[in-house]
Amino acid sequence: MGNHSTHEKDGLEGSSGTSTPRGSTRGTRSGSSGELQGQQEKAENQTTSLVPVEKLGKLLAQRSQKEDGINGVTENSFTKYVFPKYPELARQFYNYIHRNGKCKNKHIPLSTFKQQCEKILAMLDDSAIIETYVRMFSVEAEEGTVKPDDLRSLLYISYKLSMDYYPEGPQTCIMINKTLTAVIKGCFNNKDSHSVGYVVRWLEEHCHRLVFPVHRYCVHMLATRHRDVEAAGAGAGGGGGAGAGAGGAALELGTPVLERSAWGAAGALPVSAAWLLAATVPPLYSRPARPPQQPHPGGTNASAAWLARLVCALPSHWAPLYSSREHGLGSNRFLHHTLAYRGPTLVVVEGAADSVTVVVCAAQEWRETHQYWGGPDCALVQLYPTYALVERAPKMLYLNTHIRGYPKGLRAGSDPRRPLLALSEGFDAFTFQGAPHALAAIEVWGCGEQSLRDAQLEVKKWQVREAERQRQVKISAADWIEHPDRYLLELAGRPQYNNSSS
Repeated sequence: MGNHSTHEKDGLEGSSGTSTPRGSTRGTRSGSSGELQGQQEKAENQTTSLVPVEKLGKLLAQRSQKEDGINGVTENSFTKYVFPKYPELARQFYNYIHRNGKCKNKHIPLSTFKQQCEKILAMLDDSAIIETYVRMFSVEAEEGTVKPDDLRSLLYISYKLSMDYYPEGPQTCIMINKTLTAVIKGCFNNKDSHSVGYVVRWLEEHCHRLVFPVHRYCVHMLATRHRDVEAAGAGAGGGGGAGAGAGGAALELGTPVLERSAWGAAGALPVSAAWLLAATVPPLYSRPARPPQQPHPGGTNASAAWLARLVCALPSHWAPLYSSREHGLGSNRFLHHTLAYRGPTLVVVEGAADSVTVVVCAAQEWRETHQYWGGPDCALVQLYPTYALVERAPKMLYLNTHIRGYPKGLRAGSDPRRPLLALSEGFDAFTFQGAPHALAAIEVWGCGEQSLRDAQLEVKKWQVREAERQRQVKISAADWIEHPDRYLLELAGRPQYNNSSS
């Protein structure tokens, strides 16, 4: 003991033999202290960013204790105060966190509720988000299988959210059952069930943004709902109806607005199909515009990324350019209303007798040429009766109506020898994946900014003015002698081209 004390004393007095290890030990301890301090600050920042969940959990526990007599979070209080407008979503969400938290009773302990909600708020990976909600709506989630009705419930909740927060007010679509059935057919292919992994991969490949509105809404409500619950508690007796509809008032979802002023509500592209296409085609077509970011005092990169998941894209307006039911069916009509629009477009090809409906996604302006063209954002989507992203590739579009020696019509597909879609020259029939179909209607929607549509209309006005000017040109007698129209009139048997004889 004495030698050890002398050795330790010598080290403290700065002996060269023992100062180095003791100095390094002090440095290590200092580094550990700094690391612990940094971890503590990080934990404090994380706790601060998730304060809304803690407040919400305490409020729900108080309501559960008062109304149900249970110390924890009950399904009744969760549905009543968090998702009052969507009881089915509340039930699935509550059962999911109850199952993942391995709760032994029917209620969820407060600590488990906060832990599971924080995990959902922290999700940033797209695949993890899709898998979470597929498992959430799966009845046999523990077995890892998904049934068609499970996926239909999830998709309907996403559609309902998108339509309830539609920029022009709540919307309904009579074609929603047909649209959802097309997605179910495309995913399950008449099978009774699939694994969770298969459904997740199919959604990622064909409509990877379809589940995100549900996640945005859940995150938004978990982060802001405590304010309405507090306001309701401070009001008349803490009723759940107060503020129930205002919880998502600031939520904006990215469903495109269809401007149907040209030919009314009827058309080949219903609102539910636009909602589905917006989740499939590249963001270029839905033109997401971020609203101005609000300053976040003391914010970090992690909090900025977390807030970015809450901010939804402002919707775009898809402007009608051409409808065969309104403007007539023919290649010249299609060219007249589609050309000179310098932005992305969607060409909806509808077959007769509900045979098949296909959408051609063109990222650039349409042009006539004997070569295939298009950027990497061009795509071909089968809308009905089975939904699928058929192909997305560059140089897969073709349009030719007057160049001789080359196939005429409109085509789509990366293989020129076997195009996936081919419209005939007269625009009266088409083949899709080798099968012939009778053509019922064609619609073209412009997905660019309003300035592009205005520029196209200006070009059309200029063309009309130019045609009127050419028609009113006065030709002198000397010019008329050598004019080719004079020769054509003489060949037609009309050498007298004036009214002097009469």
